[in-house]
Amino acid sequence: MDILVCVKRVPDSAENEISVGPGGADIRREDLVYSVNEWDNYAVEEAIQIVERVGGNVTVVSVGDTEAEEIVRREMAMGANQGLLATDAAFTGSDGLGIATILEAVAQKAKYDLILTGAQADDGAAQVGGMLGALLDWPYASLVNLIKVQGDKSLRIGREIEGGSQEISDIELPCVLSIQTGINEPRYVGIRGIRKVASVEIPVLDGGALGLPPGTVGAAGARVRRVDYFVPQTGAGAEMLTGSTEEVAGKLVDLLKAKGGIK
Repeated sequence: MDILVCVKRVPDSAENEISVGPGGADIRREDLVYSVNEWDNYAVEEAIQIVERVGGNVTVVSVGDTEAEEIVRREMAMGANQGLLATDAAFTGSDGLGIATILEAVAQKAKYDLILTGAQADDGAAQVGGMLGALLDWPYASLVNLIKVQGDKSLRIGREIEGGSQEISDIELPCVLSIQTGINEPRYVGIRGIRKVASVEIPVLDGGALGLPPGTVGAAGARVRRVDYFVPQTGAGAEMLTGSTEEVAGKLVDLLKAKGGIK
C-alpha cells in the first residue's frame, strides 16, 4: 500500500510561551522552537505500522518554507521511505483551501492508495484533510483512532465521536483520513536514524512543478484571512467547594438550584 502523509512544522507549545504579536494578526514568532505537529506524528506512525503489516511505501510531504525540511527528515528518520517538500514564495499566506490545493497537486504526482493527515494543525481549524478529500473526490473520515486493512479495496476504521463513543465504518480505497492522537504510540527517533537520512535528497516541488497557476494559492488566492488574535479577559475566579463528600454534594446542589440549573 502506497501512503502519503501530510505533516506540518509548527511552534512547539511545550517549549514556547505563545503570545500575540504586534497588530494582533499573528503570534510572536521570534525565537520560537518548532517541531512536527503532534497529530501528524501519530499519522506517520500509523502509516509505518500499516506498511509493516501489509507492505508498501510511506511518503511524507510538508508545505512550508525551506526550514520545513527538518520535519520531513525527522519523519523519514522515524521510518518513512521518502520525503517531499512543497515550497514556493507564492504559497505564503495560503488559507486552508490553498494548502489543500497544494497537497492535491502533490498527490496527483503519484498513485497513492491512502492519504493521512493529522486531525488538526496549529491553527486548530481541522479543515485541510476534508478539503483534500473533496478536491480528490475520495472518501474522507475525521478523528480516526483505529485502522484495519481489509484486502486491497477497503479499510475498517474507528472514529471518536461525541460522548466518548466509538463509531466503526468501512471505507473504500483510495481515501483520505485525518488521524486522532492516541491511535498509537509514535516511536522514538534516535540520533542514528537522523544521521541515516541527513544526506538523503528531498525533492522540492514549487508552483511550477505542481502546475499551480499564479494566484490560485497563497495570499492572492486566500478566501479566508486572519484578522485578529486576542487573549480573552480574565473573569471571576472559580468558587472552590470544601468539606466532606456529602457536604460538597449538598453545596453543589444548592448552587445549581440558585442558578436555575435544577429545581
